[in-house]
Amino acid sequence: MLKSDDLKAKDMERTLTPPSNHWVRFLRNYGPLPTNGNLFDEHVTAALRRAHVKPIELPTPLVDEMAEIMLSRNARSMLIAGTAGDGKTYHARKLWVKLGGDERQWDEPIKTQSLKLANGTTLRFIKDLSELGPDEGNAVIGGLEQSVFDPSSDLGFVIACNHGQILERLRKFASPINGAKSRLLENVQAAFLNGGSEISALKVIDLGKQRQRHSFRAVVKAIVEHEEWERCEDCALNRNDRRCPILINRDRAKGADDGARFTNRLEDLIELTRLNGAHLPVRDLLALVTNLLLGHPDAKEHLMTCGDVARIQNDNSLDQASIYRNVFGANLGERRSMARGVFRALKAFQIGEETTNTIDGMLVYGRHDLTLSDDFNALVANDGDYGANAGFIASQAQYLEGDETAREAEVAATFLRRLRDQRQRLFFTLPDAETTPYRFWDLSILMFAGDYLALYRACEDKRPPPPNIRSRIIRGLNRITTGLLLDNTHSVFLASSGGFSHSKVSVLCDSEIPAQRKGAAPGLSVVFDSNTLRPCIDVWVGSDATSSVKFQLTPVRFEFLCRVAEGALPSSFSNECFEDLLAFKVRLLRKTEHIRNLSFASHDEEFHEPTHGQGDLDLAFVEIEQNGSGFLKRMIVGGGQ
Repeated sequence: MLKSDDLKAKDMERTLTPPSNHWVRFLRNYGPLPTNGNLFDEHVTAALRRAHVKPIELPTPLVDEMAEIMLSRNARSMLIAGTAGDGKTYHARKLWVKLGGDERQWDEPIKTQSLKLANGTTLRFIKDLSELGPDEGNAVIGGLEQSVFDPSSDLGFVIACNHGQILERLRKFASPINGAKSRLLENVQAAFLNGGSEISALKVIDLGKQRQRHSFRAVVKAIVEHEEWERCEDCALNRNDRRCPILINRDRAKGADDGARFTNRLEDLIELTRLNGAHLPVRDLLALVTNLLLGHPDAKEHLMTCGDVARIQNDNSLDQASIYRNVFGANLGERRSMARGVFRALKAFQIGEETTNTIDGMLVYGRHDLTLSDDFNALVANDGDYGANAGFIASQAQYLEGDETAREAEVAATFLRRLRDQRQRLFFTLPDAETTPYRFWDLSILMFAGDYLALYRACEDKRPPPPNIRSRIIRGLNRITTGLLLDNTHSVFLASSGGFSHSKVSVLCDSEIPAQRKGAAPGLSVVFDSNTLRPCIDVWVGSDATSSVKFQLTPVRFEFLCRVAEGALPSSFSNECFEDLLAFKVRLLRKTEHIRNLSFASHDEEFHEPTHGQGDLDLAFVEIEQNGSGFLKRMIVGGGQ
């Protein structure tokens, strides 16, 4: 027989039974778990039946266009391609339903489905090409070839496939009739590289080229505004003095109190990740948002359920559920977080590890320093959950009041961990104003990322780059091409050492190019590259497009240029970027030489009177004044007749 205390505990447990328990458990399966079946469209329906909740619906704006194409017979077949986790099967299912297919039939455990359209076409849907064996795959590729090249064919295909999978199948394909190789291979390769298919009967939809910034916002909206959260309104775990960490994180992800500052800055990080060359599929974004809401190091598999909330409240470990820590997978530990591409990409910004003396001074001493207390109260003490909570204040006091031995031991380690957490929180909560002494990008390894995003958006909108950013790019370029601490921003010096173009110090000027191109004249401009979707430096050393040399500006390369412009040594930030820019200089020098040779060849020598003795060399050297301004000093070398 249970004792009275046990009976009271059971009654309390029943009283605190969370009304959203099924929803949170369902959502948890989208997180970074070893077995997260919900991240695979094939398993979602079964999970929904078990949880009795509404599905998470992500927008699929391409589906309307896809359906129109197939109904109008503008194309007889379609490839829905992407990398793992881009939502290929999800889009195929949405297209199936849009065209009139039965969703229950789609959920049947078979690899292909057929659908008869009103226009007489029969579409064969391949849910995942990678699930087909060699013989089945060869038959599908054969049918695809016939549907594309036979105008009378009334059979079409919709194939969900990885880029590499479809290309490999096309390479290995041999016609069962005459053994002929695939006629689609080169076209599909070109479509993945450049976008669009040159064969009208085949439409290629590449989900990997979709903007991740917009995808992330859609994932956040779909999860944090899901109707199942309404059940939490009557939950005893978030009543009176109880604070539910899951709902705290949800409110911050919604951005009701800060004007969506958190989401905007996380979007910027994701956009910078793409611009640096990494691809984050929707599957990773779902795992990220789920971890933002449910992450806690002391929960089972480090993701909370409603059943964990009461214990976390009683243990006073609510701050360990901080959404700002969860962004970087701090709840998962180093090994598990680094195993996930999305956390690996976000941790690369080193937010929490980078800082300034000004920011750390405010965090460490601001509570007691009268000159800093207003800032501390406004930026740290104002957040009782994840800012200056009881745990941080106690740890700070132990650190400041302890002796030197204590500072070097566990007390210091604990406070430094909390200090890192506060830097991560400040990155997402500091004001946007540039005039503040606490600039949030200073908490990242990319201190000039804000300027890069401003440049990127200006180029995308076909607006001129902000003058201060353009000037910094030119100054950085000049310092790299010459190896001198030049401050010139009105022209670019193409210089070498006379025989070795990769020389780090080059004072022999080959050409001086205007820093701003006007019309068809030589010069430099920063433009948007529609293929890479990045800004790039475009230098014309001549008067037409054939004289153009381009240099892609990734966030890391831009950071390198800016740091050099501000006085950093090139090798102190990135040897790789330094080598990339030296290679760019070599390309410019070669293009200049090529244009010059063409110019000489196009004129008859009899019209050119030598101005100096035969064999003389007219050289220009880059000199630098005390104020950092560079100028050309010309010198005639040799002794002609």
